Amino acid sequence: MAAINLSMGAAIVGAAESNEIGYPEERGEKVTSLQHHIQAIKNVSEYTGIPISDIEGIFSTGWSVELAEHLGIRPHYIDTTSVGGCSFEIHVHHALAAIASGIIDVAVVSHGEAGWSYRGAGGGGGGRGEMSPGAEMTMAYGTFGAPSQYAHAMVRHMHQYGSTVEDFAHISVVTREWAQKNPRALMFTDASQAEVKLGERTPNPFGGPITVQDVLDARIIAWPLTLFHCCLVTDHGGAVIVARPEIARSLRTNPVWIAGAGESMAHQNMLEMDDFTATSAARSSAIAYEMAGLGPQDMDMALIYDSFTVTAAITAEMLGLAPRGQGCRLWKDGDAAPGGRLPINTNGGGLSFNHSGMYGMQLLVEAYRQLSGTAEDGINGIEGKQTDSHTCVVNGTGGTLSTTGTLVLVSDD
Repeated sequence: MAAINLSMGAAIVGAAESNEIGYPEERGEKVTSLQHHIQAIKNVSEYTGIPISDIEGIFSTGWSVELAEHLGIRPHYIDTTSVGGCSFEIHVHHALAAIASGIIDVAVVSHGEAGWSYRGAGGGGGGRGEMSPGAEMTMAYGTFGAPSQYAHAMVRHMHQYGSTVEDFAHISVVTREWAQKNPRALMFTDASQAEVKLGERTPNPFGGPITVQDVLDARIIAWPLTLFHCCLVTDHGGAVIVARPEIARSLRTNPVWIAGAGESMAHQNMLEMDDFTATSAARSSAIAYEMAGLGPQDMDMALIYDSFTVTAAITAEMLGLAPRGQGCRLWKDGDAAPGGRLPINTNGGGLSFNHSGMYGMQLLVEAYRQLSGTAEDGINGIEGKQTDSHTCVVNGTGGTLSTTGTLVLVSDD
């Protein structure tokens, strides 16, 4: 089937977060998932100068109709795709297609999730409410919840390729290094500095740099995963606006162009995985690279879903950024670290920045900020490029290494 080339058919023209991310409940506040959505959309509207009334397409994981009602708009295009943490990369893909085909000119992709404040209460929305058949079959054998399932993937990787728990620990250490450069990161600094740097923000006793030994010595969550191999659980809201080229070039903000996009899935139940060390990111990235006319060797940086350290390592391999079995080396050898040849997860990732449950929106916000030159500097508190990056591969993961969405983004330089 002949396909229309969508490359560069739209741009991300702005990104913003909700007002209170992290642990607002600890500060005596209670922010709902819907409030996170609305705050983020309002903030990105003000940032770009695009009125909410000009938004024609709404993309979210099940919230789109309710958002339209609260925003007072009647969208021409509604998307409620909900396939886990990669949903937002897939939303951008769908928005690109809708804009390039002429259906709409401006779209918002939004996410709000009170993952911490409403933990255990389904704060993210979009769930079915009942147990899936897959869960019924695995729970009886003690396999329930993300840590226990991702632990299986990590053990298989170690068995198949000879990687070690220490190899994976380097991912957590380097990601924490990036968090030290991001004043919005929950693990930005230690408690003594937090009061100085962040005013009234609650000091985090776990903040600050960590070592490989710290990762190894942390309490076990699901062997071999210790606490620092696992992502945070927080509140977060974020939104990006996607617009057709003519609008993108007319705004005061710097556009970040969507050069390539792809999506894929491999399974729902982890027991159906052909290989615990391989995901559908290989296919979704191949589609995105082909659309962009670029390859992994052309990427200056990467934003990769890191629900666990093993997620990041396996995904890096699937994206072609490292050979099979050697994903950890990007972090261990310093390539992914500040000053390295391929910066990865420059915001501090789900491991040290923020992870509300579905993390793909945080990837989009950071990709836009880095490529548009508006990333915050943790030392000076000013906006600017932390890296000299012009191209970025963004990959989200949904379910248990199940669905993936990949974007290839390029700056306007």
